[in-house]
Amino acid sequence: MAFGLFLGLRGFGDGLTGDGELGLGVGMAIAVDLSGRVALVTGATGQLGRVIARVLAEAGADVALHFRGNETKAAELKVEIEGLGRRAYPVNGDVTDFDSVCTMRDAVAAALGAPDIVVACAVSQVWPWSSVLEEDLADYEDQFRSCVMQNVHLSKAFVPAMVEKGWGRYVGINTECTMQMGETMSAYVSGKRGMDGVLRVLAREVGKNGVTVNQVAPGWTISDQDREAGTEENEGYSASVPLRRRGTDREVSQVVAFLASDLASFVTGAFVPVCGGNVMPGV
Repeated sequence: MAFGLFLGLRGFGDGLTGDGELGLGVGMAIAVDLSGRVALVTGATGQLGRVIARVLAEAGADVALHFRGNETKAAELKVEIEGLGRRAYPVNGDVTDFDSVCTMRDAVAAALGAPDIVVACAVSQVWPWSSVLEEDLADYEDQFRSCVMQNVHLSKAFVPAMVEKGWGRYVGINTECTMQMGETMSAYVSGKRGMDGVLRVLAREVGKNGVTVNQVAPGWTISDQDREAGTEENEGYSASVPLRRRGTDREVSQVVAFLASDLASFVTGAFVPVCGGNVMPGV
């Protein structure tokens, strides 16, 4: 079941008109259609990961649900996705350990087939943040493993099958903090900036094989946790955002689904902030 993006653009279509414009007429619907695709979402039991998994399933994908210990949440999400008419397969693993990731790869391939789409959403969050002079050295190592090595491991384990097929989508979940570089963010930002470097290089290396590699950078996003606690609104943060509000987990997930689809076939190496304009990459 694909979800549609309705376009009413003049001259968008499947054939060229005499003046060189594409001509399908007004009112054609274009769908984010992932039917027949298999996706792996790491951190699928997390606040954002579970919504990404749901949205990919709504778009037609079967979904491997990576979790680390939270088997109950993974089982609940499996039931939800199967209720959408898609296959779901919970898989436990440690994304900071390459042997564990390879075991995940083999299990997912046996259950669903080799993933066409990988969404790297798992994260080990350091909290509370401290200044560079006060942050524990172990926190930097933790963020390196969580942000950098996770993506190295996933790339080595899953991208070769995409290369062999000549089609693949890799989407890394980054953060607006990568561009803000605020005080006390050094451990988190250094990990996410390292991740950015790995994935931009990977995009250059595998583009010729039909594999795209992109990143989505959410801002401070409203999640189910906020909805349950009634903490969706934060006037101080919203005042700094050009769109004057916090984004939602679904808004972030829909961008992920777009990048995972054929609609984004000519997009690779992109870092896409989904934060209402709170950060804006320069040119």
